[in-house]
Amino acid sequence: MTPDQPPKPPSRPDKVSLWRYARLFRSDILSAQPAKLYRAWMAEFRTPFFRSFLVNDPPLIRRVLNERPDDFPKSGRIGAGLRPLLGNSVFLTNGAVWKRQRRIIDPAFEGGRLRDTYPAMWDAGEAAVARLDRLATGAPVEIEAETSHAAADVIFRTLFSIPIEHELAAEVFAEFRAYQRSQPILNLAAFIPGPRWMPRFFRSETRRSARRIRALIGDLTRRRLDAIAAGAAPDDLATKIMTTTDPETGDRFDLDEMVDQVAIFFLAGHETSASALAWTLYLLALYPEWQEVLAEEGREVTPDFSSVSKLRVTRDVFREALRLYPPVPMMVREAAGAETFRKRAVRRGAQIVLSPWHLHRHARLWDRPDDFDPARWGTENGRACMREAYMPFSAGPRVCTGAGFAMVEGVLLIALIARRFRIERVAGRDPVPVAHLTVRAKDGIWLRLTPRNA
Repeated sequence: MTPDQPPKPPSRPDKVSLWRYARLFRSDILSAQPAKLYRAWMAEFRTPFFRSFLVNDPPLIRRVLNERPDDFPKSGRIGAGLRPLLGNSVFLTNGAVWKRQRRIIDPAFEGGRLRDTYPAMWDAGEAAVARLDRLATGAPVEIEAETSHAAADVIFRTLFSIPIEHELAAEVFAEFRAYQRSQPILNLAAFIPGPRWMPRFFRSETRRSARRIRALIGDLTRRRLDAIAAGAAPDDLATKIMTTTDPETGDRFDLDEMVDQVAIFFLAGHETSASALAWTLYLLALYPEWQEVLAEEGREVTPDFSSVSKLRVTRDVFREALRLYPPVPMMVREAAGAETFRKRAVRRGAQIVLSPWHLHRHARLWDRPDDFDPARWGTENGRACMREAYMPFSAGPRVCTGAGFAMVEGVLLIALIARRFRIERVAGRDPVPVAHLTVRAKDGIWLRLTPRNA
């Protein structure tokens, strides 16, 4: 990292023992990887027990995610630590089960529905600004905690029409924070797999937290089912999903299935948005000239959904933050059969690792890959990389169903915050990126906020 570049974790030496790699990985996924991955089209990791391939080559990524996704299902090991909480959610399933789930879920997130959910997003944004007002004294603020609160509020308002202050919502949020601390989404077992017969063990607190979360979500879901039956349910995302039938089978989600889906909506939707928002605010503090542009542009946004389309620079800034700090840094697929990648044999069962973190900073694809430059999206290189080397929400049929939702949410909240506050770095406390559940900061992201009208 140079003084004018955003922080980037150090890389490990090219060659380390498997034991050393495992220790580095447990500390941080990103700094456990060698620097050559920022230039390599593919890297093979080979041990006596397994082989895995990290793929940065755009044509190969298209093959895995877009052209033949059924031949590269999501690795079952990636969800090993999440089953107690997420059950059989859309995040973990493959094949016919996954396709049925997406047929029911996707209509709730279609473009026209974003307009319907926008008022709830706006209310959550206004509430976030009000909370930050109380902290905008110039004293250091750990902003990740605040963006986590704001993102959780968006989820509850759009999904169940209740604010984060609602008793049940507050309980779920508290339990999720406990769960996140005890069980990372990307765990060592996903990348260094043992035999399939090997039992998976979970911390007792992880199991207890998962049970409490599912019980609370079950309570919310049962209440909503009763309201739907009584014709008194609000027209929000939960109602839309619960009342949507699979066009092929005519089935709807039952209670247990809906609990699974709500769990992943909250875990993925709130955690990834919190990460993206926090890093964007830090980048605005690091580059105050962009912050001033966003503050001026933010005056254009109103409770009218159409006003978001005017936030073009804000969208490019948020897009650039997602490039530099993709919330989910790596995704793992599995080869369902024998393949050949770049003249190398890929055995059935091999792990295929796709890394937005490395792809988004690839030295052979991007101009000045480690620089923060929202204007890049208007250049030929930026447009080409947008098509070939940019996937903060994955790509292909398994692209995040809430990608459009997340872009509206992120742009709106950043605009509301930037127009209300000046954002400054805290000297000596620049964040160090680490990846566990998502790309967060090792010791938090500390900023100073002051009101712009002060």
